[in-house]
Amino acid sequence: MKHQTRALLVSLIGLGLALAALSALPLSAAGGSTDVLGPQTVSATVAMPVDIHAEVTAMECDNSPGPFITVSGELAVGGLAIQLIFQNNAKGTHTHVEELTATAVVIPAGETITFAKQPPLGGVGGNPFIWIQFTDANGHPLSGEIFLGRCVQGLSAADASFVIAALATAVIEGADCSNNPGPFITLSGEISLSGVSANLIFRNNDNPVGGPHVHTEEAVFTVELVPPGLDIRFPKQPPLGGVGGNPWIYLRFLDGNGNALSEKMLLGRCVQDF
Repeated sequence: MKHQTRALLVSLIGLGLALAALSALPLSAAGGSTDVLGPQTVSATVAMPVDIHAEVTAMECDNSPGPFITVSGELAVGGLAIQLIFQNNAKGTHTHVEELTATAVVIPAGETITFAKQPPLGGVGGNPFIWIQFTDANGHPLSGEIFLGRCVQGLSAADASFVIAALATAVIEGADCSNNPGPFITLSGEISLSGVSANLIFRNNDNPVGGPHVHTEEAVFTVELVPPGLDIRFPKQPPLGGVGGNPWIYLRFLDGNGNALSEKMLLGRCVQDF
């Protein structure tokens, strides 16, 4: 009887210690979110290379208060890929790390956004020399001034390459976490561009610096070509993975050439509750 009483007392003490330890855990740990890779959204601000081509046309070159300028064209992004990294142990341990990767190109390099002909700008009078300069949504220059020509002589197209900020977002879902050769991960999401504008610059001479006796008059008009927050969405991709076991899974954004655009981000572990 004494042995039974002692065993029961030990069991109750052990149960009490276990409950106390569980109640001391943060809610996220108690819920298992640190070990369970559930459906989730991951975002990172990335530097996106772009190429822009602008067609610039002039109207009413000889009529006052012309000329009036319109701009149309397209912007091509450098592409976006998502790399999934599967590791057999968590980051920061000292044991041997086995790593496998799977990459999906979700937005191919050269994907274009067309911007329609903008409302005419100008009306400065005379026959000015005209430049264009591309800027970000806050007016900061992304390119130098590109000389287009003079209204009555016809205007050239403008091409430039630069980098803009973009918000890359991926939605991650999983399946077959407990089945060999899972897990399999599917991706969808979007990239949101920060916006591109253009300054049209009208001057009365073709030397912006001017000589010692040349007075330069200048007028600047701004047009929004790509609005801030414009999204390029990509549909759900074919499943990636099939590495077997229950690995730790990381995600990294890449450009269209496979260069890293973000740090490696831990998503968690794929288990049956995915």
